[in-house]
Amino acid sequence: MDFDLIICGGGPAGLCLARALSGHGLRLAVVEQQPLAALENPAFDGREIALTQHSAQLMRSLDLWERIEPHALSPLRDARVLNGPSPFAMVIGHALGPHSELGWLVSNNLIRRAAFEAVQDSQRTNGDITLFTGETVAQARTSSSAGQVTLSSGVKLTGKLLIAADSRFSATRRAMGIAADLHDFGRSMLVCCMTHDAPHHHAAWEWFDYGQTLALLPMNDDPATGAHRSSVVLTLPSHEIEPLLALSPPAFGAEMARRFAQRLGAMTLASTRHAYPLVAVYPRRLVAQRFACVGDAAVGMHPVTAHGFNFGLLSIDNLAGIVRAAQAGGRDIAAADGLARYEQRHRRATRPLYLATQAITRLYTHDTPPARALRDLALHVGERFTPFKRMVAASLTGSH
Repeated sequence: MDFDLIICGGGPAGLCLARALSGHGLRLAVVEQQPLAALENPAFDGREIALTQHSAQLMRSLDLWERIEPHALSPLRDARVLNGPSPFAMVIGHALGPHSELGWLVSNNLIRRAAFEAVQDSQRTNGDITLFTGETVAQARTSSSAGQVTLSSGVKLTGKLLIAADSRFSATRRAMGIAADLHDFGRSMLVCCMTHDAPHHHAAWEWFDYGQTLALLPMNDDPATGAHRSSVVLTLPSHEIEPLLALSPPAFGAEMARRFAQRLGAMTLASTRHAYPLVAVYPRRLVAQRFACVGDAAVGMHPVTAHGFNFGLLSIDNLAGIVRAAQAGGRDIAAADGLARYEQRHRRATRPLYLATQAITRLYTHDTPPARALRDLALHVGERFTPFKRMVAASLTGSH
């Protein structure tokens, strides 16, 4: 079966790329290992996605934003960074930027559903997207003239350009012989939704406590009860996460309130609990002959700087623009010079923050006395240095 693009991965990145390229005279294939029902109704997975203002605008342009209920779009007005047991925080306020909020928080499953609905609309309107669900990529290769994918069912697909959008551990990228630098932090994060007594004032917390890292992502109050509600992220050595998953909901709430030093008052579990290993991945190349990586397959970020999906949308916007321009000009959509421009742009946009994130996590997860003192000093200096805080605010809004 012949296509112009074969997108391996039907998560948010792959679906958004298909949406961005639909209606431009291209035949698009999307291969996804999950069954169709899982794409139509994605299950809650605990993850709240922090979106920059730029990402929110990209989602509007792709017709995703309006498909998410307004009460599920939570404004992120401020960010607080804390160290150890001290209540002192470096505060990155929305007043440092041009908007009334730094960004937005949206549940991952709602983004996935909106992306799938947008692709369905494109299918109905343009008839240029073919979904292969419940399929894995058994083989992938490219030549000077085409890319070819063999699916687990034995179906063979050929296309001018092959795209890996199948997670930071991309099997498609590996099949193309592209190595990646992987950093396993030896920790896992537990994520869930909780209600709590004290208000969060729509401020996110990144709390580098001793022996643990806590994050609080402010959600809108529960529409049914009016209770204050947040997505809670607890990072610990992996073997310490499992016992917390097994606690009864009341015991879990009490344990989380204790870990948050009662700063939020009583806390109550309001969702299922999920655990994910912390692994950052940066491929040594983002493109090859008639091949490119997007989404997490291009950059797998540590979540501390909340840029994972933002970088994914950026990769889609960059690559889709190059492909659309080539198609409109009658040029090869997989030409080496176009793919090289994409790689250069995306590396320039992502590599500095990826390396900075690695440095931050090393400093703020070491609990030696010198590291604790340096962490505390860095926060106090940062709080007093407004140009630095403006730079951080620009990064959070996506306006830098």
